[in-house]
Amino acid sequence: MITSQLLTYVAISVFCILKASSLNTFTAAVYEHAVILPNATLTVVSRQEALALMNRNLDLLEGAIISAAKQGAHIIVTPEDGIYGWTFNRESIYPYLEDIPDPQVNWIPCNHPNRFGHTPLQERISCLAKNNSIYIVANIGDKKPCNATDPQCPSDGRYQYNTDVVFDSQGKLVARYHKQNLFLGEDQFNVPKEPEVVTFNTSFGKFGMFTCFDILFHDPAVTLVKDFHVDTILFPTAWMNVLPHLTAIEFHSAWAMGMGVNFLASNLHHPPKKMTGSGIYAPDSPRSFHYDMETEEGKLLLSKLDSHPYHPVVVNWTSYASGIEALSTGNQEFKGIVFFDEFTFLELRGVTGNYTVCQNDLCCHLSYRMSEKRSDEVYALGAFDGLHTVEGRYHLQICTLLKCKTMDLHSCGDSVETASTRFEMFSLSGTFGTQYVFPEVLLSEIQLAPGEFQVSSDGCLFSLKPLSGPVLTVTLFGRLYEKDQTSNISSDLVA
Repeated sequence: MITSQLLTYVAISVFCILKASSLNTFTAAVYEHAVILPNATLTVVSRQEALALMNRNLDLLEGAIISAAKQGAHIIVTPEDGIYGWTFNRESIYPYLEDIPDPQVNWIPCNHPNRFGHTPLQERISCLAKNNSIYIVANIGDKKPCNATDPQCPSDGRYQYNTDVVFDSQGKLVARYHKQNLFLGEDQFNVPKEPEVVTFNTSFGKFGMFTCFDILFHDPAVTLVKDFHVDTILFPTAWMNVLPHLTAIEFHSAWAMGMGVNFLASNLHHPPKKMTGSGIYAPDSPRSFHYDMETEEGKLLLSKLDSHPYHPVVVNWTSYASGIEALSTGNQEFKGIVFFDEFTFLELRGVTGNYTVCQNDLCCHLSYRMSEKRSDEVYALGAFDGLHTVEGRYHLQICTLLKCKTMDLHSCGDSVETASTRFEMFSLSGTFGTQYVFPEVLLSEIQLAPGEFQVSSDGCLFSLKPLSGPVLTVTLFGRLYEKDQTSNISSDLVA
């Protein structure tokens, strides 16, 4: 009886301690890092030379980590390729790799640096986490030996992985993720045999992570949210911006809203390759974001987030649009190319209007009112329903209001960064065949519009107020994962 009472007391005490130690909010940090690149990425260097370059980058990352910790951050995300750069081959990346063990080994490299061989990189990151009492997310390279007993073993006798690691505030390795969706230019790495779904729990929520190009595919990205119910996604990336629909801050904030999770995106800063755009995004609105093509400096972002953000009611992305009767457009439709995909467009001819444009199974409906109809700018409503096949294969359904680059309708879909036309209101919907639709609003000079729009439960993206800046695009970006064709073709859109 005494034993039973004691066990009950212990159980209640443990529950109360856990309850008391859990946080309703936390401070997140992401660092956009101006990576120091090796002189020649295809030339094999010594391990000492590789470590020297990685430590130069870690010197910069250390400054951001210490600053974030002093400002109360619980966790910081650093970018993909942020420690050694990109464009390697299998041989030239090898000196930069370390053997990263399964986190189940219960290892604090700062305390036991030689337990798994020579791992100075993991030791340094572990000590940074421990000495600053902060979770650190970093992207490094993993190596795993194999032999002829494994029929998939590469000819050089090892697997090499693009790898995210997480060290907790005691310096312990708590998570390791091998990137699933590689692309052209990542031949130095192997794809894991099975997609890895990696999560870990903290006193400030449940976390999952994936890397860069993974965001466009179902596994592991959607699985982490749909089946494992994470609160926050950690996202190291080396993202090259592509207008009008795939700039980093635009698409990553849309994914957070579409999936109903916090999203911490840390990008490289390398304007010559259009690499910029990091952010801290909540499901309802961006909290902090950075886009800078002008300077060569890194940038630290911090913001407070809910540990367990409210997951919105599942949106029926067909309901609203299905109730709208499409008007005949006659012969006013025209074709335009958006990132190699042929859209069907309609020009917006008035200061206010209601338009419908269809392609295959998708019909897009737009109601809008401009502040004025300028004579020097053209806007169009576009629809695309099909398999994107250039630099990657993935089935898209997209409804988009966008500014054309010039007065020539053939320029609709080309990259454009500035606009002058302001919209007092808009309402965009589509007959989507998927529940995975990501709402984007991008303003002139690549700016977001926090708190200025909303998505209704019946699938309508609408403005809450006149937008604070001229519009580049208002878009519903849908993914039909089940229609993807199996392919290893990937993209140098992102790194």
